[in-house]
Amino acid sequence: MASQRKRNPNGAGTITKRKDGRYQAAVYVLQPDGTRARKFAYGKTWTECDIKRRELLDKVDQGVPVPTKSAKLSEWLPYWLDNIVKPRRKRTTYAKYEVHVRLYLVPMLGSKRLESLSVADVRRFLVQLEKKTTAATAKESHRVLRTALTAACREELVMRNVAMLVEPPSVDARDLSPWSLDETLSFLSAARKDPLYAAFVLAIALGFRRGEVVGLRWENLDLEKREIRVRTQRQRVRGESYEDDPKGRRRKQTLPLPAMCVAPLRWQRMRQAAQRDRAGADWKETGYVFTTRTGQPIEPRNLYRSFTRVADSAGIRVIRLHDTRHGCATLLTAAGVAPRVVMEILGHSQIAVTMNVYTHVVQDTQREAVSHMDRLLKRRPGRE
Repeated sequence: MASQRKRNPNGAGTITKRKDGRYQAAVYVLQPDGTRARKFAYGKTWTECDIKRRELLDKVDQGVPVPTKSAKLSEWLPYWLDNIVKPRRKRTTYAKYEVHVRLYLVPMLGSKRLESLSVADVRRFLVQLEKKTTAATAKESHRVLRTALTAACREELVMRNVAMLVEPPSVDARDLSPWSLDETLSFLSAARKDPLYAAFVLAIALGFRRGEVVGLRWENLDLEKREIRVRTQRQRVRGESYEDDPKGRRRKQTLPLPAMCVAPLRWQRMRQAAQRDRAGADWKETGYVFTTRTGQPIEPRNLYRSFTRVADSAGIRVIRLHDTRHGCATLLTAAGVAPRVVMEILGHSQIAVTMNVYTHVVQDTQREAVSHMDRLLKRRPGRE
């Protein structure tokens, strides 16, 4: 008498022979909503069915969801946010994605199942959303959906990403108008007595982001060697202030510190020492360069408020603090600095960002470039 196969241990699934002669494997698998359900696989032989059983168990071990039926977008998108985006991406990225999922994608596409979502569904969604909000919002929602469906493809929940087959709405590029050299000098002159003067100088001279300025620590400054490193930035998301890694290439950079930054930073160090003495026991040592009267790091939005207050009081055109990055790139380019060097100073991860977004060369520089062409192409005397 043939010996019976041993039963698989608990959780390893079962294989049974059906009346039609085929074999059936049953395994409890993870669903996109976090619950567990039975998934069936079939094969002509026991071995073929066992291979499919093992593949399902591998996904169970890896925590990969295997829906027993095609999941709805309202099930997949929250799972994707919490289990794929949140552990791997920055909090600011998660917060931005979550807004689009909660306000637009789930209400307007949530009832669609992943496998049945069509190109036409995505196109209609974008048209409706653009009418309801703006082209920029629709374009960003398209990007979030495309990213979520790419993750679904990786986990073999769908065979293709239909969002990639739909062209997103076109958005007019924002007209960037950073300060001219005269405006920049006027601002620096007006801000000289402001407590955050050194912060403004860093933003203008090195194109530091707001979070990079308020997240700067003394340990990453060497005023004698005139070197500066950006290892942290501070952000506030949904009422919570926290420290994060800097964007792009910043975390790997050691930049030379412009001479114009050294004196303001030394003044800031002396000013902070005086604040420490006045605060006494109330002082909390955090190591940040820019702090409140008790040593706490300043809020990013307060830096921007001071920036706009100085500009407005001096009668200078008010721009975003982030636009000083555009201004930094423009001035460097006007001075003849190579785009690759501008890219390194601003900490961009790709040269295309520097070339396409930040290089707004001033009109005088354009006129000078055209004059070079005049000299190059001018026919020599005595030649036809």
